[in-house]
Amino acid sequence: MRRVVEAARERNICLRAIGGVAIRFHCQNLPLALEREYQDIDFVVEPIEYPKLKTFFESIEYVPNKRFNLLNDARRQIYYYKDTDRHVDVFVGDFEMCHKLPMSSRLRLDPITVSLADLFLSKAQIVKLNRKDALDLLSLLFCNEIGSDDEKRVNAAYIANLCANDWGLWKTVSINLERIKEILRAEDIQLSDEQRSLLSNRISEIERAIARAPKSLAWQLRDRVGTRVRWYTEVEEVEQ
Repeated sequence: MRRVVEAARERNICLRAIGGVAIRFHCQNLPLALEREYQDIDFVVEPIEYPKLKTFFESIEYVPNKRFNLLNDARRQIYYYKDTDRHVDVFVGDFEMCHKLPMSSRLRLDPITVSLADLFLSKAQIVKLNRKDALDLLSLLFCNEIGSDDEKRVNAAYIANLCANDWGLWKTVSINLERIKEILRAEDIQLSDEQRSLLSNRISEIERAIARAPKSLAWQLRDRVGTRVRWYTEVEEVEQ
């Protein structure tokens, strides 16, 4: 991950890591119970850099998924490392999966990855949250303090503001905060009482920030509809 980001920087390309590996990068002294394996690396790049992607990745021995890249054009790209199954998934500009997260204007907050708040949201926006993504959220919150800015903290104020203006994102994030609390309460996750308490308190900090944030008129109108109408985008599995 660092090799790719540094190679991009040498070519004046603003590329930042996102996803599980990026979260692990910010997690020192992670409890064994929260460890997991990683299969690929994800990145976000500024839209203006999109034309450089193919040449850049080929220069560091990655080959494109030609069909996928053609179909997705300037939105998302996939490249494979030479003669292996390891691949990188590159989102161009905003991060769009179950929900759209604005990122292109925030990519310079950290020199290697997207910000901690953006890392949190990239996992919390997943409607069908699986265990590894839940572990990523717990890992991020265990190893990083909650705050109201992006200075090496998970910016709860930024998360709350996005949720206050997007009912769908609010709904999914709220559901997933409940999901990770359920995992935290489960007996099969080997954490001490002190570790559970730390995580519980940090989850609560984010929940309080979201609850306090004044909701937009659009949010209030959408809230009347509730879950009778789907509030997220269905994400199709990518053929590798």
